[in-house]
Amino acid sequence: MSTAHLHAVPEPTDLVELYSEAPLPTRHGLLRVMVFRERGTDKEHVVAVKGDPRGHEGVPVRVHSECLTSEILGSLKCDCREQLEHALDLIGTSERGAVIYLRQEGRGIGLGNKIRAYALQARGADTYEANRALGFGDDLRRYDIAAQMLKQLGSRSIDLITNNPAKIAALEAEGVAVRRRIPSLAKTNPHNIGYLKTKRERTGHLIELAEQKTPA
Repeated sequence: MSTAHLHAVPEPTDLVELYSEAPLPTRHGLLRVMVFRERGTDKEHVVAVKGDPRGHEGVPVRVHSECLTSEILGSLKCDCREQLEHALDLIGTSERGAVIYLRQEGRGIGLGNKIRAYALQARGADTYEANRALGFGDDLRRYDIAAQMLKQLGSRSIDLITNNPAKIAALEAEGVAVRRRIPSLAKTNPHNIGYLKTKRERTGHLIELAEQKTPA
């Protein structure tokens, strides 16, 4: 993928700027990793790109927020790791696509507060009740940064891999053309079934629940 068009002088209103990029061989195929630095913070957001999305319609894209507990520690409390792996597998078998990895842990409240919320959940609160008890809104994630990163990739429209209608609306509000939604299958286990049902019932996530037995 040629990236000469990505090195223009950023506009003053840009929220992120491209800092570095390199090819990366992965089990999903050869990807190009691009690191964007968020202006005014120390956050570095990542795009993993397959092929060249410039000028194409319906490029498969996952906009994913980091989840250390599932992606690194293997937590069973959510489906974040499975959604990320599903997106990478799908893009790996496509001619082109991208995964945007945003550094906004715990739906935007940060890792420390996420673990505080987990402590409240262990005492019976659901994911939204726990956030509110800590003084946070239901979801503090933002997608204007992802929209700017997507615009630098240059696709004409995307097929968004998500179960979250609010994410589609947020990206469209930032000028991203979302052609269609690609569902992300959520596998259930005894630890995440309540979380998934709560997301579906409270915030309208389009989750198709698939039963999964955990090893004895």
